[in-house]
Amino acid sequence: MNLPIDPLEQTALLGLCVAVGIGLMVGAERERRKGRGPTPAAAGVRTFAVAALLGAVGVLAGGVTVLAVVTLVVGAMALLAYHRNRSNDPGMTTELALVLTCLLGGLAMHSPVLAGGMGAALALLLAARDRIHHFVRGVLSERELHDALLFVAAALIVLPLAPDRFMGPFLAINPHAVASLIVLVMGVSALGYVATRAMGPRYGLPLAGLAGGFISSTATIHAMGVRAAEQPALAAAATVGAVLSSVATIILLGVVVAVVAPALFTPLALPLIGGGIATVGYGALMLTLGYRHAANGASTATTPAATDLGRAFDLKQAFVFAAVVSVALLIAAGLHAWLGERGLAVAAAVTGLADAHATAASAAALVAAGKLDVQLAVWPILLGLSSNTLAKAVVAFNAGGAAYAARIVPGLVLMLAGVWLGVWLGAWLAAS
Repeated sequence: MNLPIDPLEQTALLGLCVAVGIGLMVGAERERRKGRGPTPAAAGVRTFAVAALLGAVGVLAGGVTVLAVVTLVVGAMALLAYHRNRSNDPGMTTELALVLTCLLGGLAMHSPVLAGGMGAALALLLAARDRIHHFVRGVLSERELHDALLFVAAALIVLPLAPDRFMGPFLAINPHAVASLIVLVMGVSALGYVATRAMGPRYGLPLAGLAGGFISSTATIHAMGVRAAEQPALAAAATVGAVLSSVATIILLGVVVAVVAPALFTPLALPLIGGGIATVGYGALMLTLGYRHAANGASTATTPAATDLGRAFDLKQAFVFAAVVSVALLIAAGLHAWLGERGLAVAAAVTGLADAHATAASAAALVAAGKLDVQLAVWPILLGLSSNTLAKAVVAFNAGGAAYAARIVPGLVLMLAGVWLGVWLGAWLAAS
């Protein structure tokens, strides 16, 4: 006779299994290291499994209160073990991992998936000790460590604390969006730096430029321009990365329109395809020719070890860029408040100076809501894309100088020519 199983018992059984699994997983990693010193460490696979099980049983027996008592007991025993072995192994990693394993065992009774993921992360962190030590001590420089800490502070402290609401004149400025833009510029520049160190400038910067373009092509062109100005030997590779970022602009704009208002994608398909083909063609040309004649005769085949890559990012430049974008958004909001719906095209063109995708998303949202005709919505999007291209040219000149802009602007012009050629071709096909 099959008796029904209580769902609570099933949940408890699953939590206990996950807790034991966490203990065995973390303990197996510690077991491999406990015998390396003259005196073996106190905690191995069995100790960690028992600690995780104690945490789970503590939650079952009395909830958070009993879990706290059990954790204090495990912590006290770990502290005694540390005092016994600190002359041979001054680190406290095993002892802290033992206490955390006990807590994860308790967490497994309520959130087995979360506890299992954290247990796996803990085991991986412990197993990667030698690689982490080598990376921090032998690969990461003091300057790079400072930049990494600055970026983490901006992304994890400043950004979450920035108010996520519109304020100021015309309610045009969102502090959280401005902070996001600053972090974005820092991140794109750091991405290019890391890719260059890992793959060399020939492949790293173009790949970073293409990836950064999906976030913000304007920010990517700015970051690549700063790098090209600071390290002339990387100018050709930075130029290719900046050009490829415009390919991402075309792709992402099409995705935004297709998702928000699928009907609007049809009249925009040919312009986007034309602009994309022109940009890819120019990027391929730069990729082929750029490495033969880098700026000032320098070769982009230079290895990262032989090239000073400078800083991962320039914080002042990131603030300046965010300030310029904020002013453009403020002007666009003022024009919209002054001219109303009649100023849609003007507002779209001004907004496009900051972000072409925002203009496209706004127009597509109006189409989806039935407030704007599909054919009429095409023009604000194209105007926004055109003004955004103009802004990219200005940003290229400001960030990288005349030489950098002279290599970027032809690609931007070809992209716009491809877009408007697609518009003409679409109108000709519709008329015929």
